[in-house]
Amino acid sequence: DTSVGVAHDAFNTFFSETGAGKHVPRAIFVDLEPTVIDEVRAGTYRQLFHPEQLISGKEDAANNFARGHYT
Repeated sequence: DTSVGVAHDAFNTFFSETGAGKHVPRAIFVDLEPTVIDEVRAGTYRQLFHPEQLISGKEDAANNFARGHYT
């Protein structure tokens, strides 16, 4: 059945498979404020995300676009 192959391709669009056979969402989380990303790293769903997909800075931009954009 060709529809199975199509469904599998659609699934792989949103998830990637690790070497251990685990499927993780294809998402990258980026934030200058490390606290938010640290909550994802330590939260209930931490096993869903690969650590390389969680990127954070060392300090926030204090709600100042220019500070975040140019630092």
